[in-house]
Amino acid sequence: MKVAVVGGSGYVGGELLRLLLGHPEVTIEQVTSDRHVGAPVGRVHPNLRKATSLAFSPRASLRAADVTFLATPHGGSAPIVPELLASGGVVIDLSADHRLKDPSHYPRYYRQEHPHPELLEEAVYGLPERHRERLRTARLIAVPGCIATAAILALAPVAAAGTGPGRRAVVDAKSGSSASGRDAGPAGQHAERSGAMRAYAPAGHRHAAEIEQETGIGVALSCHAVEAVRGVLATVHLLDGDPPAERELWKIYRAAYAGEPFVRLVHGSDGIHREPEPKILAGTNFCDLGFASDPAHGRTVLLGALDNLGKGAAGAAVQCLNVRAGLPETTGLGFLGLHPV
Repeated sequence: MKVAVVGGSGYVGGELLRLLLGHPEVTIEQVTSDRHVGAPVGRVHPNLRKATSLAFSPRASLRAADVTFLATPHGGSAPIVPELLASGGVVIDLSADHRLKDPSHYPRYYRQEHPHPELLEEAVYGLPERHRERLRTARLIAVPGCIATAAILALAPVAAAGTGPGRRAVVDAKSGSSASGRDAGPAGQHAERSGAMRAYAPAGHRHAAEIEQETGIGVALSCHAVEAVRGVLATVHLLDGDPPAERELWKIYRAAYAGEPFVRLVHGSDGIHREPEPKILAGTNFCDLGFASDPAHGRTVLLGALDNLGKGAAGAAVQCLNVRAGLPETTGLGFLGLHPV
């Protein structure tokens, strides 16, 4: 497959290029970045030195490809998607521009009207664990947000097994600095980030809309920045009043994710890694899930951990590519992580 990457100079773009360069069924034809036109890819992403001779080209020079990945900031993908679709290729959008089905959510969460709301229903939410069959024929794939992916994979099976509308969950999410992107501004500077445990979105974070859309559960989401480069840990408190026992939670998760190549259940009785830990997932496409039953307080505690640049972005995009192309989902995604690191 001939692929193009739009916005390849950011952290997500760099991770995507790393994965695609190792993918046996892909040839990268073009990488765009208006800021770095003419610069070799390895100059911006030093881990890719000598891995490719590609240089960045301007977005205006973008040519049709079998698959075009859009690693643009939010709001940068939607204006160009109709033209890309008209060329006959598949579009995999890593921005938030096509994740939400309800057009009214865009002014609320992203402070702008969606320029092409007619495409929102066609776009397939890029979570193979939930939408694999639709992904097989999709023209437009919307890769989920990193916090949303961790929370949805943790919450969805238990939400589906419960009864009655009106159930609510509280999601406490912690993320590393790379989740803010390469141009994070003053909040991303070392002097401000080092040692920080900062609540940057106590309420109203945009990923709540994705979690609610995919689980049918009302979600109150609080997000914190912690001193890590990669990683998301979402702790979900499902306030259901009558939590299932842990043996029942094992049954629910095993039934939901049997055969899933990138979901692992992590809930041990001892050891330092007995619950999901983002650190050991760096560079991988795994999402590790854990849980606990707390009947004394009427809640079920669910945990989801992943690499925000991996299963939370670029890895998920490649997994969606594999599904769409009819390839084994693990193609190009075999890295198991490092320990210790």
